[in-house]
Amino acid sequence: MQLNRVVVTGMGAVSPFGEGVCSLHAGIAEMRSAITHMERAQEVQDMRSHVAGLVPELDMKAIPRKDRRTMTDMGVFALLSAKEALSMAGITEDELTSGRLGMALSCTTNCGELIEEFFTHYLPEKTLDHCKSTTFFKFMGHAAVSSVAQTLGVTGRILAPAAACATSTQSIGLGYEAILLGQQDMMICGGTEEIHPLSIASFDFINAASTKFNNAPQDTPRPFDVERDGVVCAEGAGLLLLESYDHAIKRGAKILAEIVGFSTLSSPKNPANPDSHAIKLCMEEALRQAGLLPEDIDYLNAHATGTSAGDIAESKAIEELFDTNLPVSSFKGHLGHTLAASGALETIATISGLQNDMLYPTRNLEQIDPECGSINLLTKTCKASVTYFLKNSFALGGINASLILRRL
Repeated sequence: MQLNRVVVTGMGAVSPFGEGVCSLHAGIAEMRSAITHMERAQEVQDMRSHVAGLVPELDMKAIPRKDRRTMTDMGVFALLSAKEALSMAGITEDELTSGRLGMALSCTTNCGELIEEFFTHYLPEKTLDHCKSTTFFKFMGHAAVSSVAQTLGVTGRILAPAAACATSTQSIGLGYEAILLGQQDMMICGGTEEIHPLSIASFDFINAASTKFNNAPQDTPRPFDVERDGVVCAEGAGLLLLESYDHAIKRGAKILAEIVGFSTLSSPKNPANPDSHAIKLCMEEALRQAGLLPEDIDYLNAHATGTSAGDIAESKAIEELFDTNLPVSSFKGHLGHTLAASGALETIATISGLQNDMLYPTRNLEQIDPECGSINLLTKTCKASVTYFLKNSFALGGINASLILRRL
C-alpha cells in the first residue's frame, strides 16, 4: 500500500494574545507575557494559584446566534480558529462538504462554567426546570468538534480524542494517519480549552500549580528555571489544516510544513509523575516513523510546563537521545499552559517563526536549573536554518505524544 505524504496548508489560532495566528506569533516574537491575575481564582477558598492566561474579549457576533447557542467559549475559540485555517488554506465550500475533509478536535474537560451553573441549580432541589434544550449539546464530551463540524458543514470523519495536555498533538497525529492511509484527503486538527477555577484547582491539588507569583503574573511560569514553581493554566484554540501532498499540489496550495513522524505512547508507572524513559521512547518512535536519526533534528519545542519534576524528566530524555547542541525551548513562559490546545498552538507558533528562519527562546528562563541537564536551552532569539523539528506534549495519566515536522 502506498502511503500519502501529509502537509500543513492552513493554521488558525485564538490565544491569550488574541485572535489569529499573527497575534500569536507577534506575542511570542516580541517576548511578551500573556499571563494575568485571575480574580475568579482568588475568590475560591483554599485556592493558592491566582494567575492564568485568558483570551481577550472576542466579537461573538461574528458567529450567527443559531450556531453560538450550542457552543461554549471553547467551541467559539475552535470555530474561529478553524475558519482562519480554512481561509489560509483556500478551502472551497465544495471541498469542505465533500466528505473527504474531516476533523480531529477536543478539549481537556467539559466547560467548567457550564458544569458550575448546572449543578448550582440542580443540586438543591434536584430539578431540571432551569435547563435549556441546548444544555446537553454543550455537555457532550465531543461538543466542541460537533458544534464546529455542524456549523461548517463538515461531512467527513469526526474524531474527539481526550488526552488532557497531549490532546491536540494526538489530534494532529490522528489526522496525519487518516490522510497517510488515504482515509481522508484533508483534516482540520487541534485542540481547544477554556479556563475555569476548577481547571487551575486540578493542578493546585497536586502541588503542580504556580503559587509564588500571584503579584507578578508576568514572571511565571518559568520552564527550566531554578525559580519555577508550577503550571499556569491558559485558554485558547489551535487548529491546523492537513492534507495530502498530492491534493495540495493539485489545487496549488501553499505548503507551510510536512508532517513526517508521529508517536503516542503510554507510561503506566504513575499517573502524575513524568517518566523520562517513556518520554525518550516516545521521541525515538517518532524518529523511527519518520525514518530519521536524532542528529537530523534541528530544533525541539519542549512541552516544559514549569513544574519541577516535569522539566527535569523531559530534559534528561532529550539529553540522552540528542546532541547537546540541539536548540530547545518552550512557549509556556509566554502563553501559559493552554492544556488541550497547547500542542497545536505551539506547533503553529514554531511554524510561523520558521517562515522567517527564527527560533524563539523560553520566556522567564533567567537561571537554568542544573538538574535540567546539559541541553542547549535557548535564552535569546536567534536565526537558524531548520529542516526538521520535533514537538513534545505530555499529559497526566502517562500519555506522551511527539510530532516531527519538516519545513519545505
